[in-house]
Amino acid sequence: MRLASAAEAERSVDVVVVGAGAAGLCAALSARDAGARVVVLERDAKPAGNTALTLGMLPGAGTRFQREAGIEDSPDLFLADIVKKAKGKTEEALARAVAEASGPAVEWLNDAHGVAFELLSDILYPGHSRHRYHVPKSRTGVEMEEGLLAAARRAGAEIVTSARVEGLEADETGRVVAVRYTDRDGQNVTLGCGALVLATGGYGADPALVKRHIPEMSDAVYCGHDGSDGIALAFGEQLGAGFADLGAYQGHCVAAGPALPVTWALVIRGGFQVNREGRRFSNEMRGYSEQASAVLAEPGGTVFTVYDARCEEPALTFADYHRVMEAGAVLEADDIEGLAAKAGLPAAALKESFLAVSAYGSGESADPFGRDFSGNPPLRPHFKAVEVKGALFHTQGGLAVDTGARVMRAGGTALPNLFAAGGAARGISGPSSDGYLGGNGLVTAVALGRLAGASAAEIASQHKRES
Repeated sequence: MRLASAAEAERSVDVVVVGAGAAGLCAALSARDAGARVVVLERDAKPAGNTALTLGMLPGAGTRFQREAGIEDSPDLFLADIVKKAKGKTEEALARAVAEASGPAVEWLNDAHGVAFELLSDILYPGHSRHRYHVPKSRTGVEMEEGLLAAARRAGAEIVTSARVEGLEADETGRVVAVRYTDRDGQNVTLGCGALVLATGGYGADPALVKRHIPEMSDAVYCGHDGSDGIALAFGEQLGAGFADLGAYQGHCVAAGPALPVTWALVIRGGFQVNREGRRFSNEMRGYSEQASAVLAEPGGTVFTVYDARCEEPALTFADYHRVMEAGAVLEADDIEGLAAKAGLPAAALKESFLAVSAYGSGESADPFGRDFSGNPPLRPHFKAVEVKGALFHTQGGLAVDTGARVMRAGGTALPNLFAAGGAARGISGPSSDGYLGGNGLVTAVALGRLAGASAAEIASQHKRES
């Protein structure tokens, strides 16, 4: 970063957004709704970000989709779930702002911008007290990303791809006046702005930052976007920004061979995990995020998710699970001994684990790890298993922001015209992985992205009037 004046820029727009994932595109849409001239700078030739790597499962509380399905939900209930999962350690004002913005954001995207959603009501994910996931028809983040990109272009946002941001220029007050980037032809461009939104993702692609902030995931396979390299943290540090919850992240389990995500629907329906000794080692329903580090801590760093055809039913509605099957990662057998042989597990120990889980489900005994198996019948032949390992999907800590997504200085005051959303900003999961409630990453991207765009447009307009 260097001190400069806006006059040095080749041209200037109201709002510049860096990053064309869900956070950046929602910011662009929101700023365009407010009438701002918007340019989105995206480092890749084809925008994708972490959004395209998700299942597109966007939580929204109190939507018309829920009401049509007879589901009673509210921002207060969603907030209670967020706070409970984070053990009270989330920034409650920010979490409330996200919860309150979540339902309207779903309807805004669907109704005003043609990004279609439907309610996912066939399975309730851990920590959610209501069915509030809204998903694209294909249940893929790729469809959501493509829908957002098309919507932003229809709305008149200028999307510049293959644009690698090299630095920011600011005046003596800390106001960002321009963004310097290299375009697809290798030319250096300076673009002036009235306000800047950082939507560059977190820092999961930088091994050194991962080792510093979340050492327990140093050996995890990284399944996030390569662009999440911590650039927002670097820019924020140059401007004196504060940081929060840098130890927070979303973990998951992926198939050990192809490193494809294995949906937690298998576990929710009554599946369980065993280590290489054929024995369970944790409460799998604490949440899939914190389970990632538990898996990594087991001998060999991999375990097996064991399930049956009934558990598999909801998984079959996800394209990612079909990719797991096509990769040959699903082992199948007609009996426990056959499954043990295919997985290379001790048959006697695996059978004991099956019998114990059956006893927990019938109420004959209590699970020593604290999981409630009631409501799930015992697994029945044909049995299935997938070898999985712990993975890091994305980080949840970042630049400190207020409820309008405005970036705050370390001392608590707001920077003049800098905003952040998605992985670039602090999330609502608190300081670690066990506070992650499913969908926290996508809902903060969409809700804070929308808030950031509207706030940035207002700041840019105000500055223009005062200049």
